[in-house]
Amino acid sequence: MRSVRIRILAGLLVLAAVGVGAWQFLPSKGDPKTITVGTTDGVTSLDPAGAYDAGSWALFSNVFQSLLTFAPGGTAPVPDAAKSCAFVRGDLTTYRCELRGGLTFPSGRTMNAEDVKYSFDRILNIKAPVGPASLLGTLGSVDADGMTVTFHLTSPDATFPFKVATGAGSIVDHTAYPAGKLRTGDRVDGTGPYTLTSYAKDHDAVLAPNQHYRGAVSGTGRPVELRYYATPEALDTAWKDKRVEVATDQLPPGVLAGLNPSDPTQRVYEADGSETRNLYFNTRSGKPLHGAKVRRAIAWLTDRERLAATVYDGTVDPLYSLIPAGLTGHTASFFDDYPKPDPGKARQLLTQAGVSLPVHFTYGYAKGRGAGEQEGAEIKKELEASGLFKVTLKGYEWTAFQKQWASGELDAYAVGWVADFPDPDTFGAALVGTGSAMNTGYSSKTVDRLIKDSRRFAERTEADQDFRSVQETVAQDVPVLPLWQAKEYVVTTEDVGGGQYLSDGTGVFRLWSLTTL
Repeated sequence: MRSVRIRILAGLLVLAAVGVGAWQFLPSKGDPKTITVGTTDGVTSLDPAGAYDAGSWALFSNVFQSLLTFAPGGTAPVPDAAKSCAFVRGDLTTYRCELRGGLTFPSGRTMNAEDVKYSFDRILNIKAPVGPASLLGTLGSVDADGMTVTFHLTSPDATFPFKVATGAGSIVDHTAYPAGKLRTGDRVDGTGPYTLTSYAKDHDAVLAPNQHYRGAVSGTGRPVELRYYATPEALDTAWKDKRVEVATDQLPPGVLAGLNPSDPTQRVYEADGSETRNLYFNTRSGKPLHGAKVRRAIAWLTDRERLAATVYDGTVDPLYSLIPAGLTGHTASFFDDYPKPDPGKARQLLTQAGVSLPVHFTYGYAKGRGAGEQEGAEIKKELEASGLFKVTLKGYEWTAFQKQWASGELDAYAVGWVADFPDPDTFGAALVGTGSAMNTGYSSKTVDRLIKDSRRFAERTEADQDFRSVQETVAQDVPVLPLWQAKEYVVTTEDVGGGQYLSDGTGVFRLWSLTTL
């Protein structure tokens, strides 16, 4: 998905049954001071059926509830809107949840299983181009009976509880959201820890604690104002001008590299990250990068070490794997096949492909999101230095950029990917499976089979070989070229605590964790 989160732990388990869990973030005493949080991760849509990106899901995890969620640092989902969930068949094809009682929407309506069924059904029915329908590929049908909801899967999927716990599992009021189209406007009708009191696209979202919330979080957080900035530089200016008290996702690389944890005027949180950045290729027939040999030539010319050192000032690590380091299934498949830049081998491949040189293609990126423009310029420089490629750079506003790749208009495009949930499956089907969210047009029967097989294992470490084999195949086909793996940075003023809990690779953005000291 999407663009920014943090640490994922290896050795993950899917629980066959989940008991009631809760954790507590206590607000500080005194007046309910509003905490201002700055980010460059904008919101694509306020409707859960219409967004599959980090900025939107960060907001969703605060204003909506899913049946399940993740405790801080957790590796298995725990109940939120549900009081219990479990697979009811040994073949991992039927999953059932019992809802908590007393959950109410802003209208005063009590949530029931019909709302849950409706929420999942409309995602699959609407199938928005930049929505999360692709994440629910194994969901066949949903039954609702009072406070019981049953999911019927088309094939065994031990990762389904993880997917239920994501933004795709956000439960909406079935009387307030149309069945066949996205809801427009600036209102949200959810049952999460916060209510959205006002929203201005690309400007801010004002959140108030939801006093009617019941779920995994015990206690209510501070009021929060999320402020959206068009560029990392604009966020840095707001931070320096003290217009925000928390800065995350993300400050410019040069600023991140110079952060001083011993500075008494601020709190700096740094962690190994699970965000990856990939270069995706349009593999469709008739496109300039259709041939695997052409894409492999690009892999032979891309210098990740230089990219990480120059564009990102060492705040990211070069990545040679579809699955990031620290997660089950991680390999160095792209390093094994393309250990260092070699123009000679790239030229040999292009000669074998019989293409005219230089190969012309368009490289798209999102304006203002990280160092996308500088990154594109560096990759263009590396490819064109060989005389084998001619690259045209094109920048787009974020929403327009998503539409460009979703419509198959771009030849190549760089996108950050953030774990939807703490399992390597989130780096599989969504990126390289047939009909993937990244819409490269790539389809491999071998990759699809391996991904499907990997979901049969409730003990997730047993899927390790399947994921390794996926990456070996992908390194040869190159529908995607891994570039780097990010570290996670959150900076707060000295009187704001809880920044370390904001994000931890589970896909939950915990604004309620922030406290004033």
